[in-house]
Amino acid sequence: MIDVYSTATPNGHKIHIMLEECGLPYRVHHIDIGAGDQFKPEFLAISPNNKIPAIVDADGPDGKPISLFESGAILIYLASKAGKFLGTSDREKFTVLQWLMFQMGGIGPMLGQAHHFRIYAPEKIEYAINRYSNEAKRLYGVLDKQLAQHAYLAGDAYTIADIATFPWTRSWKNQGVELEQFPSVQRWFDEISARPAVQRGVKVLADLRKPLTDDKARDILFGSIQYSKH
Repeated sequence: MIDVYSTATPNGHKIHIMLEECGLPYRVHHIDIGAGDQFKPEFLAISPNNKIPAIVDADGPDGKPISLFESGAILIYLASKAGKFLGTSDREKFTVLQWLMFQMGGIGPMLGQAHHFRIYAPEKIEYAINRYSNEAKRLYGVLDKQLAQHAYLAGDAYTIADIATFPWTRSWKNQGVELEQFPSVQRWFDEISARPAVQRGVKVLADLRKPLTDDKARDILFGSIQYSKH
């Protein structure tokens, strides 16, 4: 059994979708990041960067429990455990991994900043909004070019690169993007959205997601609490 510590965010949904796609048994534990659950000692013991998601697999590679944080590392682990979505040859695996790293280093951080400055920042900073909105559009352009040549990000097969990237593109409106301007991304998005495992994955913990409307939650996520020692 795999214990998943998560919430209904793009990074959380990556793991929810992957577990549904692989059919691995799991139970989910809600980490309420607006209430500060991510700073509790028991969560920091498995996720020292105080970020979701994290997992504990009771049946690790050597038959002993293993805990992992960082969504990209978790996806690679689950793909290796299930023998799915990572390719079979070395060439396929490295192609998948480069697009996974593109998501981890580009899509996630940059679209996250677009979300922050467009929606959550207490003051509207035009420079920041323009910078990250334009970067979001540039990244969608990179995706669109790749997907014009291939069915999926790493080629003709659905992989963890797609699973990692898809949840971030669900919020394209919040990123200042018009999806119809990227027809190949739109085609890919619609196809992945229709997968039953994806539909199940994005529902995990979705009913517990809360809008960030109170000052306490904003301070926990973006203010001084985030930067204090734990």
